[in-house]
Amino acid sequence: MNVIIDDRKPFDHEVPVLVVGAGACGLSAALAASDAGAEVLVIERDRVARGSTGLSTGLIPACGSRLQLEAGVADSPDAFTGDILRKTKGQTNRPMVDKMVQASGSLIDWLVDTHAIQLELCRGLKYPGHGVERMHGTANRTGAELQDQLLAAAERNGVDLLTSAEVVDLHATADGRVSGVRIVRPDGTGEDIGCRTLILACCGFGANPEMIARYIPALAGAPYLGHEGNKGHAIAWGLALGAAVADMGSFQGHGAIGNPSGVPMWNTITINGIQVNLAGERFSDESAGYSEQALKVLAQPEGLAWNIFDQRGHDLARAYVDYREGLKMGAVKTAGSVGELSAVTGLPEPALAATLADVAAMVRGEKQCPFGRTFAGVPPLEPPYYAGRVTGAYLHTQGGLVVSPEDARVLDGAGNPLPNLFAGGGAAQGISGGGDSGYLAGNGLLTAFVLGAMAGKAAAALARGEQPAR
Repeated sequence: MNVIIDDRKPFDHEVPVLVVGAGACGLSAALAASDAGAEVLVIERDRVARGSTGLSTGLIPACGSRLQLEAGVADSPDAFTGDILRKTKGQTNRPMVDKMVQASGSLIDWLVDTHAIQLELCRGLKYPGHGVERMHGTANRTGAELQDQLLAAAERNGVDLLTSAEVVDLHATADGRVSGVRIVRPDGTGEDIGCRTLILACCGFGANPEMIARYIPALAGAPYLGHEGNKGHAIAWGLALGAAVADMGSFQGHGAIGNPSGVPMWNTITINGIQVNLAGERFSDESAGYSEQALKVLAQPEGLAWNIFDQRGHDLARAYVDYREGLKMGAVKTAGSVGELSAVTGLPEPALAATLADVAAMVRGEKQCPFGRTFAGVPPLEPPYYAGRVTGAYLHTQGGLVVSPEDARVLDGAGNPLPNLFAGGGAAQGISGGGDSGYLAGNGLLTAFVLGAMAGKAAAALARGEQPAR
């Protein structure tokens, strides 16, 4: 995966806007560029475009959307920004945060009203770190459903999509201007495609063990549940062209992945659920956030824990198709008493009973949580109990190429834009800070969509010979 410098490289054909990657970032870039009148080609490695978006729950946080306003949910850019800054402890790219938040509501409106993406405001649940209901998702809350709708919108807009085509090399001129790409198909045949502008939307480096060991050594050997195509090629190409990178230690973890089902179960925690290790004991503030919980769970014996919840959490989780699939697989156990709960989980009854009694006392305000969780206003856990065995994992990285918050143009170390290269999604620096605890639910898709849309519009203008406003 190289950048080849050749000022006279001939190409089989050329397109004004070329996008690498057909996930949320790439397809939103393609839709925006098409809206701006540009011819767009999206190149996708896989035969069926799914990527990281298809593996996600497909939820996009936004404030001030029409859907939020119609639901009567009071929100504001200041409130959303405050939630992000609290989660990251202020250690984030503030201009990028401001831009993502300000653009989020109109982004949702654009997807729904212009491109018929069937989103709705998710009611009844404030995700960890979000002060209000601002998650927008499809009916079944799956990324695959969202991805299918994006693909349909791209087809309606006349966007050309080339699948089963892996970009292996970038071609550039001596001044750093990208002139095209080399693609290879599964049968080994190749093709050179020229472009006036290039948008890198091919996610991060979660599936690259060498880069993980270099940038996030705490994850070396940890379970990875992201897309196998996230090899970090976009970052490598950007670095070869002189781009800057930032927050390379940032990632989205998940501390409640069903074991062995693979079903995400974090929403069972959000009302009044708890996590215990195999000794039947709590070990953290499990409500703080699912990303930072991953390493905490992995640090427990055998890297396992149990989510313990009641009917409230069960009913809430049933709105999500992944959880319903988990029920079919038998990933969730039920029990009418602590003794039955011990029997179905294998957790020691004395320790489990003591833990549940301690939690009940915290709910009543008679004890303080040793891990800092606030139980004020949390309803007590009541039978019937539900339980799911989980482990920790990581889903995708959040650091990457530094881009302009105004147009997603890739920047060099001095803050100057590269001639015609744009990036978004997992290929670019996100807004989650430098580690795992700064990830606020939906950060990944928020930046993927907003940066993608910005990149598509700006790339179309640049391809026409207009210099995007900065």
